[in-house]
Amino acid sequence: MRGRTLKGSALRATAAATAAVLLLSACGGGGGGGNADTEFDQGSTEVVNPSEEKGGTLRYAITANIESTDPGNTYYGYVWNFSRYYARTLYTYQAAPGEEGREVVPDLAEGEPEVSEDGKTYTVKLKKGLKYEDGSEIVAEDIAYAIARSNFGPDAMPNGPKYYKEHLAGSDDYEGPYTGADDPLEGFGGVETPDDHTLVFHLKKPFYEFPYVLVQPQSAPVPAEADKGEQYQEKVVSSGPYKFEGEWTPGNGLTLVRNEEWDPESDPIRKALPDRVTVEEGVDQNEIDQRLINGELDVDLGGTGLGPAKKGEVLQDEDVRPLLDNPLNGGHYFLAVNTKVEPFDELECRQAVQYGLNRDAVHRAWGGAAGGEPANTVLPLGTPGHDPESDVYPAADPEKNEGDPAKAEELVAECGEGDGVTAKLGVRADRPAEVSAAEAIQEALGRAGIEVRIEQFPSDTFTTTQAGSPSFVHENKLALMIYGWLPDWDTGYGYMSQILDGDAIKEAGNSNLAELDDEEINERFDEIVGIEDEAERTEAAAEIDRLVMEQAVIVPMVYSKAVLYRPETLTNAYFNPSWKMYDYMALGTTAQE
Repeated sequence: MRGRTLKGSALRATAAATAAVLLLSACGGGGGGGNADTEFDQGSTEVVNPSEEKGGTLRYAITANIESTDPGNTYYGYVWNFSRYYARTLYTYQAAPGEEGREVVPDLAEGEPEVSEDGKTYTVKLKKGLKYEDGSEIVAEDIAYAIARSNFGPDAMPNGPKYYKEHLAGSDDYEGPYTGADDPLEGFGGVETPDDHTLVFHLKKPFYEFPYVLVQPQSAPVPAEADKGEQYQEKVVSSGPYKFEGEWTPGNGLTLVRNEEWDPESDPIRKALPDRVTVEEGVDQNEIDQRLINGELDVDLGGTGLGPAKKGEVLQDEDVRPLLDNPLNGGHYFLAVNTKVEPFDELECRQAVQYGLNRDAVHRAWGGAAGGEPANTVLPLGTPGHDPESDVYPAADPEKNEGDPAKAEELVAECGEGDGVTAKLGVRADRPAEVSAAEAIQEALGRAGIEVRIEQFPSDTFTTTQAGSPSFVHENKLALMIYGWLPDWDTGYGYMSQILDGDAIKEAGNSNLAELDDEEINERFDEIVGIEDEAERTEAAAEIDRLVMEQAVIVPMVYSKAVLYRPETLTNAYFNPSWKMYDYMALGTTAQE
């Protein structure tokens, strides 16, 4: 074996991507007046209000319920960020703003993985002496078990990606850990644990971006005897600096207190400054915004920033602007068009939506320049493979970017719907910007004879039981859905595979909302993971983007920017380009109880 450094081929492309994103942020990206005032957007490039002061309660709130507290059963970025309070993973991202925050560093692992010459075997050594909250030792088998429960078998956790299942060898017949067998890992050949401190991952074929998978919370250890399936979320066994106070049930909030068994010497990433961390659930966005400004809350857990009402107000307030950050967060909000709901199973009807969209109106509904940049591709700005010149569905008047309703109307007639089309549009009710964008879409598509009926759902179930459930989508004829997507990591494959590869379609927690299952595109995804050369991978990503746009299943809307408010009492606040929001592990508060 020879070591392939985590700073090597898998990471260089994303460093360049991050540099591009940071350049756009530093230039203001057209948002909120830009960065002419050096105090505005300070947290995008530096640590604001640095402090080592411990104590107090760090107070979070969110508009919906937390998706899940189970690290192995979640896909929202804010939970991936927040769950690190109580769940350590094999690797994580450097705790820093700017390009440094893209570096993959060890967490539970003691160093970089050793990679075999053929690129198909990764060996990871664990640090010794790591403990759970009850004082028992964290061992390699607990991590193998965590991966098995979240990826394999009919009872696997429904939320989150299934990269391990897609890429691990020797596990195709493994039925998961819930079969009642004496050894829940019997038949799980993809991960070996030759001793308590070693994991050996066997891949079906080279996957040059596999280190990023080892960062994800599915590698957070779970002791088999504590696992209760989907009920494990009630009280996750902590491996991090905080543990649950009591049990969590959705809607009742969450309180974390210090875990005395956590060893800070083994964990340079987590500062663990507050004594307590609390989350309030189901709080209206306008209330969250006002309470942040009033000093009654510290952080909006969702990480998407102020709502439209407060955003417009504070951007004009010179006294408040120094407390605002406006990063281009690497995300893309788009309209997904389902290929299984008639008449949008016809390409012409999907193309009609592309031409009919008034992107200028959607951009304004999203908050204008402070809300993001108008989108033209699947891949967002800064991600390798993004083509700023792409123009697959040109507007009739490019200067106005209002679409081409006449062309859209022609296409509606071609797809056999001469009397027009009716389409249901699903949107998250507690995301005001999405609701505003839905109304702009409704008006724009109406010009082309597409009658849009908006249906609103709560965000905590939207990606699991509504938009994320193909059976619900089909039964309710939910043809259109507004969706926001952050990359699982900043490469073309890391952004697109889970939302566009046919192999990623799931019965629950599905992120391929279009249910795109195109043979050529699927083959391109299979090929791209085995390309070692970064430039070639970038070219391949651009080609996949073009093919997807031609299928008209993703209607680009906005490359998103958030307007984040940080109270003066919040310490160590900075935007981390990997988590796409404030780095929650760094935060503290000077507002002592």
